[in-house]
Formats: sequence, structure tokens, C-alpha cells
Amino acid sequence: MADISAEHVRTEVSDWVAAHWNPELTVAEWWKLLAASGYASSMLPENLGGRGYPRHLATVVSNALGEHGVVGPPNGLGLMLAAPTIAAHGSPEQQATYIPRILDGTDSWCQLFSEPGAGSDLAGLGTRAELDGDEYVISGQKVWTSGGQIANWGMLIARTNVDAPKHQGISYFAFPMDQPGVDVRPLREMTGRAMFNEVFIDEARVPVANLIGGLNNGWAVANTTLMVERASLGSGGGGGAGLGSALPGPIAGQLERPVGEFVASRAGTGSGSVGGNTVKQYTKLAEQLGVLGDATVRQGLAELYTLGEVGRLNLTRARSGQRTTGVEGNLAKLLGTHTLRRAREVGNHIIGAQGMLWGPDTLSKGSVQEMTVFSPGPAIYGGTDQIQKNIVSERGLGLPKEPGDFRTTPYRELPKNG
Repeated sequence: MADISAEHVRTEVSDWVAAHWNPELTVAEWWKLLAASGYASSMLPENLGGRGYPRHLATVVSNALGEHGVVGPPNGLGLMLAAPTIAAHGSPEQQATYIPRILDGTDSWCQLFSEPGAGSDLAGLGTRAELDGDEYVISGQKVWTSGGQIANWGMLIARTNVDAPKHQGISYFAFPMDQPGVDVRPLREMTGRAMFNEVFIDEARVPVANLIGGLNNGWAVANTTLMVERASLGSGGGGGAGLGSALPGPIAGQLERPVGEFVASRAGTGSGSVGGNTVKQYTKLAEQLGVLGDATVRQGLAELYTLGEVGRLNLTRARSGQRTTGVEGNLAKLLGTHTLRRAREVGNHIIGAQGMLWGPDTLSKGSVQEMTVFSPGPAIYGGTDQIQKNIVSERGLGLPKEPGDFRTTPYRELPKNG
């Protein structure tokens, strides 16, 4: 694979798009073509529906698709998290069952990890999975579940052994969401949107065959999911500029619509990351308001540009496979949330009192204002900044862990979160 050049891949993708893109296709038809080409998730091995590309060539694929303005691969946590996790830990039967339906957008997935009393201390989760014949009966509550309202599958971690230490008694399931006993309730944010949900599970069922990675090995499987998530959040998602976006799965109701309707669409708020156009947008705003000569404004713009370049170089290093710390994903997420906070501050410094207004008719068309009210979120979801710092200090720098006997004490004997 090392002998394939970026230019060769770019040309190959362009030729493929020219031969297959048709805006009158349905979203489902287009995604099936994209999945069959291997371009839906080109880093996956060829036997799992990808092309086995390294990260830098996968980026070339994404950018080449974006240059043609087509709709990109299925948006959401199925492609971002579930497929890589199942590829790493699933059995051949599970890989053949779940991954193709993720790549072509047939299914939509959510992440059922955090709980009201187990967020930063995720291993302290209390959702139970009790064996009943060839099924597990699941009861508990999850929260901060992105996309839960449109998901028909969930990546669920639940406790299968209360007598083991808390990290050792957890299992990971492919969990069917469309069943009795599953209640999804959206959580409204300050932006007015509802990206997150709380999910109540009352004696729902999941087949033993849906256990991924082995019984009581869920913590190791979940860490794969978290590692991929943090790297993706730190990179702003990694999608190619210009890609249109649609929502996968049967619940969102977009699969049978013409794919051409989504070429100018970007799913999500767009307020959770700071991209290369942010400095350009801010510079234009500063020129319009006559404050570009302000030394503080210019210093803020230079800082944002520098932070963006540091993030880009860190991501390039991670994608090259030159992992020198082992915590690149955690560092990327920390840098991403810090950059977002600085962008919020610089943006509001530029627009001044306009920052108190809201809506598309305001200066910046409301983007700075929405970024402002959304900005606390990324420092919390995907693992709080404090947890990322703990991981960097312990795994990256080799500093001592917090004192305690939780690694040997059975879960049932541990003090529980309030």
C-alpha cells in the first residue's frame, strides 16, 4: 500500500465519481455504490468493505469526494465509532452482519456509555445485563446519547458481573434500540437544538450473539471506541470540505429521498469545531467593523491560526502512524476544546455587543453566538478535559495513578456515585 501515491488515489476517486454520481439517485442507492467502491470507509481492510488505506490516503479520498461536492459516506456514530470497533473486536459473523449495513447507511447507531452517576468515572456504570437463556435482560439509564432519537442500534456497555472489579465486569453489546423497554428522550441544549438524549432501558433484551469482544471484556472494547472518538473529535470530524451530508438509518427518513437534495447540506450544528475558514471569517468581520488594526484582535487571530496549524500537524503525525506518545487522540481533543474556547472569545471580542443578539440576521449570521452557547459541551462529551488530562499524565507521562483499591475490590462492595 505504501507505493500508492496520493495523486493516484485522487485521480482514481475523481474517475469513480465521474462514472457513478447522479443526483437523481436515492440516498440509499448512492450509499450502496459508495460502500461497494470501498470509499465509504477506506481505512477498513478490503475484506471488511474498505480499501486498507493508511490515514493519509483516507484523507485524500475524503478531500477528493469533497472537491466534487457529492454527498459523503453515512454521517454518524456507526461509521465513526461502531464500524472500527467491530472491525477490531467483532467475530467474523458480527463483522459480516453489522459493518456492511453501516457502510451503506442502512442502520444508524448511537453510543450508550455514560450514565447519570457514571460519566467521568465510566467504569462505575450501573446498567445491568442479566443472562436469561440465550438473551441478556438489560435495565438501567444512559445519558448524553448523541443521535439516540434516530438510532436503530446502540453500542451498549453494561455490567455482567458485580462480583468482579469494576473494570472487569463490563460487557459490550450491539443493542437493538427499536424494542419495548427502550425510551429515548431528547435533551434540549442552550442552542435550542437537541444533539443529546437520555435513554431509559427497562428489561429490554439483547441476544447473546450480540456480545462483542467476549464476556466481561467490555472495558477493553469500549476503550477502542473511546480512542477513535477522541481522535475524531479533536480533528473536527475529519470530513472533506464540500461534502454534502445525510442521515443514515430508517428512522431519520432520508434514505429514499434524492441524494441531490443533500449536496449543500452539512448535518449537525457546525459549532463544535473550529476549521480553517474560521480565521478567514473573523478577519472579514474585523475588516467590516474597522477593528482589524486592533493589536488584541490581530493577536487573537494569529493565535487561532497557530492553534489550527498545531492541530493539523498533530493530526498529520497521528495519521502517519508515528505514535510517539500513545495519547495523540487525547491531546487532539484537549487542543480542540481549547481552540474552540479561544475562538469563542476572539469572535466575541471582534463583534462586541452584537454577541448578545441571536439569529441569522445578526453580524456573523449568528455563528459566533451559537459557538458561544455551544462551547461548554465539547469539553464535557467524549470524556471531560479533566479525564483527558488524567489519561495523558498516567499513560503518556507515566505519572502515578490515583490511590485506591478499585482494581481489586468487587464492584458490589465499592461506594456508588450519588
